[in-house]
Amino acid sequence: MLVASTVEAPNPARSGTDQADPRRFRALAVIAVAQLMIVLDATVVTIALPSAQKALHISVANRQWVLTAYTLAFGGLLLLGGRVADYVGRKRVFVVSLLGFAAASALGGLAQDAAMLFAARALQGLMAALMAPAALSLITVTFTEPKERARAFGVYGGISGGGAAVGLILGGLLTQYVSWRWTLLINVPVAVFAAIAGSRLVRESRTERRGSYDIRGALTATAGLVMLVYGFTRAEADGWSSAPTLSFVGAGLALLATFALVERTNPHPLLPLRVLLDRNRGGSFLAMLLAGTAMFATFLFLTYYFQQTLGYSAVRAGFAFLPFSAGIITGATLSSRILPRTGPRPIMTAGFALAAGGLVVFTFITPHSPYFGHIFPAELMVSLGMGSSFVPLSSTALTGVDAADAGVASALVNTMQQTGGSLGVALLNTVAASVTTGYLRDHHGGASVAATAAVHGYTTAFSVSAALLATAAVACLLLLRASGRDLSTELEVAPAM
Repeated sequence: MLVASTVEAPNPARSGTDQADPRRFRALAVIAVAQLMIVLDATVVTIALPSAQKALHISVANRQWVLTAYTLAFGGLLLLGGRVADYVGRKRVFVVSLLGFAAASALGGLAQDAAMLFAARALQGLMAALMAPAALSLITVTFTEPKERARAFGVYGGISGGGAAVGLILGGLLTQYVSWRWTLLINVPVAVFAAIAGSRLVRESRTERRGSYDIRGALTATAGLVMLVYGFTRAEADGWSSAPTLSFVGAGLALLATFALVERTNPHPLLPLRVLLDRNRGGSFLAMLLAGTAMFATFLFLTYYFQQTLGYSAVRAGFAFLPFSAGIITGATLSSRILPRTGPRPIMTAGFALAAGGLVVFTFITPHSPYFGHIFPAELMVSLGMGSSFVPLSSTALTGVDAADAGVASALVNTMQQTGGSLGVALLNTVAASVTTGYLRDHHGGASVAATAAVHGYTTAFSVSAALLATAAVACLLLLRASGRDLSTELEVAPAM
């Protein structure tokens, strides 16, 4: 998905010239490399996670922190990152965050224990929260001619969509033939190269409007999410009704409530609540939160199912995920063509329902399920459903939004996905681990019982994920009212997911 910070319309008087930047397409190449690195980082690490877990002796309950440390920092600080880029300077933030991402990747690749890896992933997320909105803002202010801007966003969107598939294969190759560590270390030369090139090719820009950074809002929101995730993690060992679990979950909810109060009273809020209160936008944001909660964990469990249950190599596991990429691209292409005629509600409702059906199919997997007879069709159902929902979802998020809130509304789509992913991975990993532990306690046996117990945990988590996507379908059906005509302007100017 694409993210955006608050970007003003380009003003030649501010940039000092009314001529197009002659190096703009070389600058686009640098920005595309940075975006590719962000996209690759998620899927590369997912494929490498079983090997990293074994090497660093990470527990089943704590393995989710390799993913959630990144998504929590990324999603929780994304809106603040966009504001920092706008005020400090988009080029400066872009270059500094690239170098920071390189340092964080080196720290993770050289990690000697779980805590070091978790810290590195959180630092990567922080740098990504600065880099992603700065990159998209730079495209917006660099390409001022509508046709060129559309081409630039097309390149950026293609990188975002295709990078996930590349990451799956690359992660498998690096993990199997070199080391899981190189799924992180490979970022170092790429990020350093992009930083050097960006410092030479990218033109600086910043907004002249000034406001507060809303540090209180960013801290309370991120702290609340961390407390919730930690509470979910403690539930695996202590139980859902234990005092530590309830304390952390309660503290997380209280901090999120505090965030809402802070945003309501702050004259320069990080998240203007009016963006959420519109019926169509609120429905789309809710759907993305639910989708992120369901899907991030799905990829985690399928990774372990492929490598540890079915015995796939890391490379074969990467290729086993490719139908997801094909289905998402196909679904997005089809929905973009019919969206102007139907509006978002029927497409998103049907898409999430189809994806929920695919997850239901996953609940019937066994330790010996055939790939093409069972897993492949389920992957296609999920990916086609999710792909068809993405375009109307991102377009609806901008429906009727004021110009001053357009950047926030765009960035919030990605924030909701990352936040949902953080909560979903923590919650569903705990559910799967608890079910697996309970099955092993009730059944005694060897490796076959252990495999069955693990799959039982995965299928239980898939059931919860299916329910979440079904809820997203119902939310779209009940809340969305925008028509294809309402979205016409947004479709012309908004970057696609």
